Amino acid sequence: MSQSIHDFHDDPRNAGIRIWINGELKPRAEAVVSVFDSGFVLGDGVWEGLRVVDGHPAFLDEHLDRLFEGAKAIALDIGLDRAGLTRAIHDTLAANDMRDGAHLRLMATRGPKRTPYQDPRASAGAATVVIIAEHKVAKPETLAAGLKLFTVHVRRGYPDVQDPKLNSHSKLNCITACIQAIEAGADEALMLDPHGFVATCNSTHFFIVRKGEVWTSSGDYCLGGITRANVLRICRENGIPCFEKNFSLTQVYSADEAFTTGTFAGLAPVRSVDGRKIGDGSLPGPMTARLQTLYRELAKRDVANRWPTA
Repeated sequence: MSQSIHDFHDDPRNAGIRIWINGELKPRAEAVVSVFDSGFVLGDGVWEGLRVVDGHPAFLDEHLDRLFEGAKAIALDIGLDRAGLTRAIHDTLAANDMRDGAHLRLMATRGPKRTPYQDPRASAGAATVVIIAEHKVAKPETLAAGLKLFTVHVRRGYPDVQDPKLNSHSKLNCITACIQAIEAGADEALMLDPHGFVATCNSTHFFIVRKGEVWTSSGDYCLGGITRANVLRICRENGIPCFEKNFSLTQVYSADEAFTTGTFAGLAPVRSVDGRKIGDGSLPGPMTARLQTLYRELAKRDVANRWPTA
């Protein structure tokens, strides 16, 4: 049975979490937004997912950069600056007594509308900002088994249709890709760009290892992934040849290793793509294992001595 890399074992503590909504921390059962909210009506908003390490969201600066970049692109006034969002995040973690083994989702929408209609001028108030922090880690057994990917017909599109750099609430392109992969018995979808080159997965980024080199897509048709960028960073810092380039499925099938990257699970090994076993089948491969260690060390360094803004 296929499993998402975002699967996790239910934690009973999540039943009692408090959720930050527009400045208030509310019990889970009371944490609601209007049916007229732009995020519900239209998927009009931007979001970030963050992993909590030693009491602090790892790579927070990079995530806030991406959030505000996306908000500016869609002319969305979040209503809070970076310091305000940072305080809200730490208030949420403190209210839930979370320091490790937690994942946080920060969402901002255009807020409630006067009527369910797409025009931003129909908005009736300020933005809606929600922070959900949960006790949640990727299933170890999924990481150990590796992912089974399937190349879908749903493509990553041109930026003049819907810019793939936007981490928007509108995810139907990725959802339809995920559905096709699930129906094919895979864990996640591998998506191509409009030219037929490998682009990304439906909810993670994709890498291959060939002859000691680490390859990922050109980045032209995928989200600007924080974990993706950090893997490229640790490769360069440690003298590992890495390349952002166009490559085809033929080169994927003959790769020595493959893995995906994402905030929730970090680096996850891939065992097969379209029924082709990757490498010799050992998981994780030596390069993937090395990068997993280097990534964990980088996250630790990022959060060292970081505390909420006063």
